[in-house]
Amino acid sequence: MTNPLDRSTPRAVRMAQPLARDVVEEIAKQYGVCIRPVPLRRQDILTGQVEVIDVPCGATLESKCPPCAKRNRQLRRAQCREGWHLDHEPVNLPDNADEYQRHLVELRADVQAWRDETEKAGGDTSDLDAAIVELDEEINAAGMRGNVLGRTSGKRSRSTKRRQDAPDLPKRQMTKTTLGRTFSGSDGKVYRPSMFVTLTLPSYGRVLEGAPLNPDAYDYARAARDALHFSKLVDRFVQNLRRVAGYDVQYFATVEPQKRLAPHLHMAIRGTLPRAELRQIIAATYHQVWWPSTDDVRFEGEHLPIWEDGAGYLDPTTGEVLPTWEQALDRLDVDEDAQPLHVLRFGDQLDIQSVLAGTPDADQLIGYLSKYLTKSLGDALGTDDPRRKAHAERLLDALRFEPCSPTCPNWLRYGVQPKGAKPGMAPGRCKGKAHKPDHLGYAGRRVLVSRKWSNKTLTEHKQDRRTWVLEALGVEDEPVDPHRYVWRPVKPGDPELAPIGVRLLRSVHERQRWRNHMNQLQALGDGLNLSATEARAA
Repeated sequence: MTNPLDRSTPRAVRMAQPLARDVVEEIAKQYGVCIRPVPLRRQDILTGQVEVIDVPCGATLESKCPPCAKRNRQLRRAQCREGWHLDHEPVNLPDNADEYQRHLVELRADVQAWRDETEKAGGDTSDLDAAIVELDEEINAAGMRGNVLGRTSGKRSRSTKRRQDAPDLPKRQMTKTTLGRTFSGSDGKVYRPSMFVTLTLPSYGRVLEGAPLNPDAYDYARAARDALHFSKLVDRFVQNLRRVAGYDVQYFATVEPQKRLAPHLHMAIRGTLPRAELRQIIAATYHQVWWPSTDDVRFEGEHLPIWEDGAGYLDPTTGEVLPTWEQALDRLDVDEDAQPLHVLRFGDQLDIQSVLAGTPDADQLIGYLSKYLTKSLGDALGTDDPRRKAHAERLLDALRFEPCSPTCPNWLRYGVQPKGAKPGMAPGRCKGKAHKPDHLGYAGRRVLVSRKWSNKTLTEHKQDRRTWVLEALGVEDEPVDPHRYVWRPVKPGDPELAPIGVRLLRSVHERQRWRNHMNQLQALGDGLNLSATEARAA
């Protein structure tokens, strides 16, 4: 074998040899070791022991960390499987408040009364306001959700009258159940079917192999806006679905890009509805975006609004203060002829399947739901197909100046100050998720899970997997006091932080030891099963 350190070895031969560091990383991937671990310093407050521990990065994309992405995909598959065909109602009731929690709320009531009395008398309430903030934080730290005041700001809403071009939907009396209907066969067996639905967006022009046949005729503006607001359309579909179904429909859904780069939805639904009725719900579902108009471009190029402290953004020519976000919405509310900025609907292409628990179809669809979760939405940007790459670039260009949210700096282009305006904003420089190339306009979550799906959080599903491994290894899972340890980040260059290669080698060795132990246990189990089979045969 050629020695790579021997300088007499031809360069071409040396360069063809694998890098040892790359081999370490590949082996780490094979053993499921995170290749981008986050070092944290853990201090045990009981013993005083301090050690540096590598925590998995938890990446969800293969391009970031394949082992962590694979683990997250497996967790999602387990979550989907456990909740899809439940035959009992999930228990989802909050615990009763303990004595300490009640004491904090009573104290909060007293401080609120003192604050109101002081304000009424014209006194200074700054100290009491600070005490209220501290008490609210203590209430949450004590294990209570939300705020004692509930919703403190009004919610802006427009007329709920349905559009004339949308069909009406029936409305059934809601029942307090998350389970769908059951059907009994002639043999007395009870079946509990569920559904798998795929929803897409409308066509923006004819495409071939994921790219438009005529790019000039392709409606990129509509495609960009549909992608930006697709998550709202999905929310509206769920609302309509529950309204028509008459029960608290539970779902597990994933959002993925089609080859043409438009987002589409795969949804596992607990329970079943007639297909004709479901098609009616899909056809009647729409979402209206009631935002200020973007038809008139007022500022672009070098002619941009300027910031003035205390006033906000001004017109550089006239010095006029641009309307704030709330003022722009107020004008929209009083305009009887106002039209929504955009209206979203689903496309004609859809797929509806009935699924039974425990069948090969159910397992196949669960795999299909999680198939692309570890892929980036913007993978088409790295494709070798020049037509698809040009298509992705044109879509990104259409997204560049499209407002993605009320806080988007692109509103300055249309003469409106963004919500929460601050210095340094400029059109086309939004740092929001929707404007990043990897997301192609979709800023929502890739996995959508209803609250009563499996009655477990992703952390609880992870704990279930950990418990199973520990039981298989014969190790007791001792509960750890969460307040026992103090965690702090470790800065790069810390003398106690070993090089990443050393840390990966340590983790690989530990995984090797676990895998060998698991193999021994499996071989022992197979031997016991074989002995039992032979004994029964004898």
